[in-house]
Amino acid sequence: MRTHKLSSLLLAATTFPLISTATPLRERNGASKRDGVIAPKFVIISMFEPEAAVWWGIDEFDLLAQNITLPGLSPLFPEVHCTADGDVCQVITGESEINAASTMSALVLSSKFDLTKSYFMVAGIAGVNPKVATLASVTFARYAVQVALQYEFDYRDLPDNFTTGYIPFNVDDPAEYPAEIYGTEVFETNLALRDVAIGLASSAVLNDTAAAQAYRAKYALEAAYTAGSQAPSVLGCDVATSDVYYSGTHLSEAFENTTHIWTNGSGVYCTTAQEDNATLEAIMRAAKMNLTDYSRVMVMRTASDFDRPPPGVSEIQNLLYVNQGGFPPAITNIYRAGIKVVMGVLDGWDSTFEKGLKPTNYAGDIFATLGGTPDFGQPSFFITQEKKRDLAAAASEHGNLRMRRALHSARRRAAAAKALGIEG
Repeated sequence: MRTHKLSSLLLAATTFPLISTATPLRERNGASKRDGVIAPKFVIISMFEPEAAVWWGIDEFDLLAQNITLPGLSPLFPEVHCTADGDVCQVITGESEINAASTMSALVLSSKFDLTKSYFMVAGIAGVNPKVATLASVTFARYAVQVALQYEFDYRDLPDNFTTGYIPFNVDDPAEYPAEIYGTEVFETNLALRDVAIGLASSAVLNDTAAAQAYRAKYALEAAYTAGSQAPSVLGCDVATSDVYYSGTHLSEAFENTTHIWTNGSGVYCTTAQEDNATLEAIMRAAKMNLTDYSRVMVMRTASDFDRPPPGVSEIQNLLYVNQGGFPPAITNIYRAGIKVVMGVLDGWDSTFEKGLKPTNYAGDIFATLGGTPDFGQPSFFITQEKKRDLAAAASEHGNLRMRRALHSARRRAAAAKALGIEG
């Protein structure tokens, strides 16, 4: 999610109910269980209270019928909420990558849940790129890109020919692919499932406000921002993950370029969030242990604010002072679009979704942890069976992977310095 100004949060507090009082799981609730284990068909992943509360008190189901305290969840959100039959559950991760990774790890490793057939849907708000979409739009991502996992320099310290302070690891040009990776840079989701989700959500009547309409109209003055000036819609485009709540034209364009390069030209940067790569990493690691099915993951983000200003508005005004009007409809559209996906999965469980939708594309991380061949990254990054054997053999001789990476990087830099006539 993207944390908002105090005025927006106060508005949210008056619009949505407070979180429920914790009550432990009780057997009398009659959930879908196998020896007391809850096996949800659908798990909604919220990041903070307004995103979560929009699902409470709805007509379709009661998410607060069960409130299950789980060790390892956020101290602010220590419960997993579930319907009485256990078909639908909700977890609230807390904001930022660390909170998302910790909470999701606690959930997927818990013996209280059987998540092997569960569909997961990140359902939160995000910043939006006016080149691609607009306020209150609903987006479903194919790629999640951890754009800030790079070297960073203050903009004032850059050479004249650099356009950004972000430079990928072990290279010296912002436009190059990183020569060293950590493994969480890019995740690709199941494109067949994403497209089904878009089809289901497209039947929703999206909420909008006069304030959002007035602000998005300003983007019509710039031809590149035509999409930002249009009415909200449901579309497929990709999400950037960064703990830093960045804003402004320079950073947004830099990370737009990062998304393009790191997905080998196939990613379309449109939304900004703080949790998604961390969430996907936890689910993927669990899938490696057959605890989850990574091909059943969806990332839905609704647009609450523009990542850069329109003509006539300064960068600082766009972030801190103007009322863009996107927060209320973005929260509302989490439910309006998301419920179509949830109910579509539940209604089509027996005919389609129990057995799952086989990916037509690569689905996984940049390491190829779950097998297959990524259509992004470089083959040298992929952890194949042969590479696993090589790494194990090398580790016994030369220490752990991180130390060997550091040694390789030091040798590479020393060689580059020598070529430039710089002595160490």
